[in-house]
Amino acid sequence: MPSDVFTQLVDAHYAPLYRFALSLTKNSSDACDLTQQTFFIWARKGEQLREADKAKSWLFTTLYREFLRGRRRADHMTALEDLPPGESDPAAPEVDLVTGMDAGLVVEALQEVDEVYRVPLTLFYLEDLSYKEIADTLGVPIGTVMSRLSRGKSQLRTALARKEAGVRNKVVPFEGAPTRKLS
Repeated sequence: MPSDVFTQLVDAHYAPLYRFALSLTKNSSDACDLTQQTFFIWARKGEQLREADKAKSWLFTTLYREFLRGRRRADHMTALEDLPPGESDPAAPEVDLVTGMDAGLVVEALQEVDEVYRVPLTLFYLEDLSYKEIADTLGVPIGTVMSRLSRGKSQLRTALARKEAGVRNKVVPFEGAPTRKLS
């Protein structure tokens, strides 16, 4: 595969794949690794794809399968969070610096949705995949995708309502306000 074609593919799909990986892993470095692993697999096997217009779907499917494979592997390993204090690296800064507070609330709420529903929601709303593409990526029937999206939306609405209520109830002091003593 010519390097300019590969570069164009990476440029076109890196950001959406990374966002999907981040929604799965909830960790920026794991999301980066998963995205890079997906492109590594593409570099080795991508030319086997007969229809070039299916590259996006192939990449998302591969990323999801690598995530599942990694999770099975992780069940046999100790996570950094399980190490005693001081033996793990410091936490990475928040990745979502670009989006506003409302988008931040949605992303936080999305993380509270059960994974089985969060994955299709992410693919549908954030990555603009069709029901068929999601079904192919996840290896499930279209009807299953539709029901998971419906249940996921319900969980997301509940989580958003909780988050928004928390934001409305939060009192932020105004530091520049003059103080007045009551007599």
